[in-house]
Amino acid sequence: MIKILEETKHKLVFNIEGKTHSFCNILRKELLEDKHVKIAAYKVSHPLMDVSEMVVETDSQKEPKTALIDAAKRLKKVADDLEKEFAKAV
Repeated sequence: MIKILEETKHKLVFNIEGKTHSFCNILRKELLEDKHVKIAAYKVSHPLMDVSEMVVETDSQKEPKTALIDAAKRLKKVADDLEKEFAKAV
C-alpha cells in the first residue's frame, strides 16, 4: 500500500507498506537512472516497522509520479525477462 505524504510539482514523499530495503533500494537505483530525477532516497524508520518512506525529486521536465511509474515499468520488464530466462533454463 502506498500513502502519499507530500506532493508538489517536483517532489513526492510517500510511504510504502510491506516493502523494506531490498525493494526500496532497487527502486531508488532505477529512479536515479532517469536523467530528470535529481533525488531518490528512502529510509526505514525502524526495522520492526513494515513501512518505508521514499522521496523523489525531479527537474522541471518530468513530474515525480511519472518518474516513479516509468521506473516501475522498467523494473517489471526486468523481472519479466528474468522469469522468461529462468523458465528456459529449467
